[in-house]
Amino acid sequence: MTQSTLGVLTLYIGKNQIDEMHVYRKLSVLGERMGLSVMVFTPEDVASGKKLIHAHIYDAERRRWLRRWMPFPKLIYDRCRFQRTYRFQQLKQFRAKYGHLKFLNRPMNHKWGNHQILSSNASIARHLPETVRYQQKEDLFRFLHKYPIVYLKPEDGTGGRGIVSIRRTGGSKYLLRGRNRQRKIIAPLLLSAEQIPVKLSDWNLKKSYLIQQGIDITLPDGRVHDFRLLIQKNGQGRWEVTGCAGRIGPRKSVTSNLHGGGSAASMEALLRRRFDADQISRIRQEMESLSHEVVIHLEKQFNQLCEMALDLAVDREGKVWLLEVNPKPSREVFHRIGERETYLKAIKRPLEYALWLSRDKGQELESSMWPEEDAELKVEHSMGREREKEPRAELSAWTEQANEPLQS
Repeated sequence: MTQSTLGVLTLYIGKNQIDEMHVYRKLSVLGERMGLSVMVFTPEDVASGKKLIHAHIYDAERRRWLRRWMPFPKLIYDRCRFQRTYRFQQLKQFRAKYGHLKFLNRPMNHKWGNHQILSSNASIARHLPETVRYQQKEDLFRFLHKYPIVYLKPEDGTGGRGIVSIRRTGGSKYLLRGRNRQRKIIAPLLLSAEQIPVKLSDWNLKKSYLIQQGIDITLPDGRVHDFRLLIQKNGQGRWEVTGCAGRIGPRKSVTSNLHGGGSAASMEALLRRRFDADQISRIRQEMESLSHEVVIHLEKQFNQLCEMALDLAVDREGKVWLLEVNPKPSREVFHRIGERETYLKAIKRPLEYALWLSRDKGQELESSMWPEEDAELKVEHSMGREREKEPRAELSAWTEQANEPLQS
């Protein structure tokens, strides 16, 4: 029986570098042990019209990445995150052109679209902070009058970039803190109501910002914290919680993201700072129940999903809040807290799910690879520009030929 191949779809960053190659290396090694080949590629690596991909393949014996011409995989694991570059436009073209292939996961909306979908479910909506799109400064002042803390978040932001927190102080002043688009912490400012719009003018709020009710997640030492819960499909195609960990932001930060300098802590240890054993048990159960509701509801909207990270907050009364969902989650938080088994399980789960799909849906996968109407695939350019040259005739034996190594 031919070994199935899982294609990991990603994007180049900077000068043809690929993020998370250390994760894909582990994915490749684990996949080989499980009987599943793994190849990593971007839309730029596709030789359109030839049904070939100039993929990155990890050679475990030589411990390095190689380039090989490969056929299209039967299964695709989409790990592409938003970029403000031409490459993201190439990705959108790839998804549209090859949408008939079998994806483990389909793309989702930006934060506002996701919030609207989640709000349509009454059981989920009670866990959501009030959120609106920024239209005018009066929207912001309405929130500031209603809530002691208000957050401004970019719709397409990741890693805490561009997030601003505004907190009412005892007097008529407001404390503004946050991060710029480069994720750099901005110095705290004490402003009057009249000064706030002036200070925020550089953020271009009308274009793509959300106003959100702030949840008090400040620890006694002044740092903010939240929880990252990861839920994934297992080897039986069922949703299962993989793990949950706490994140603590650096001093003067309004976010807890690890990429922004945050630290990780076990969920239990962080909850014990404020709650007793019975409360922790109830909170954990509520988090897990909410995560299942969320993924089931989202999958009805987006058709095919395989994993989801939920950013959760627990306020001083023990209420669980859903701050954000992330369909392309990192596993790093589990590595940071020393939960090696959970970390490896988080990497392994998509492989188990892919194997389940290939076994139970094998005939369907085979027939969906190249529909009759797509047989010719007449494409003049590779993803919008003439970057990809035709594979040379001598590469007809591409299945055995490796090109230059790629440093991970």
